[in-house]
Amino acid sequence: MERHYKFSKESLQKLAGVHPDLVSFMKELISVSNLDFKVTAGVRTAPQQNALYQQGRTRKGSVVTRCDGYKYPSNHQEKIDGYGYAADVCILKYTTKGDIDWNFKYYKELYEIAKKNGLLEKYRIEWAGNWISFPEGAHFQLINARNIPFKK
Repeated sequence: MERHYKFSKESLQKLAGVHPDLVSFMKELISVSNLDFKVTAGVRTAPQQNALYQQGRTRKGSVVTRCDGYKYPSNHQEKIDGYGYAADVCILKYTTKGDIDWNFKYYKELYEIAKKNGLLEKYRIEWAGNWISFPEGAHFQLINARNIPFKK
């Protein structure tokens, strides 16, 4: 049985302030995906980014970012045009204990769905799961994001 998913109100709210091309990509991706997923992060402020950066450093948890929000801003932060250029997702697969299963294979599968449907090229999106030095399966961003200046 083929399922058709759509975003919850919460996911749509998290896409507020994200570049329209990335929002369109996310909406089209969930409509063609056989995996249900939600948006966990869109635009972040510098303090929010720094709090995430502290995870695995000064606070409990695993390191999930190299961007501290200040010296090294994240593409989740507002650019000069007023948009964030990145979004993170969480695939709604669960372990036998009922926790989210963060297995990279599910994020790779979502990437393959986007690729197969031509969405990466259509919207000029890159998947951070392909990054060599610090792969992030949950992260999608516009290809040119690092070339757009941040809002001062």
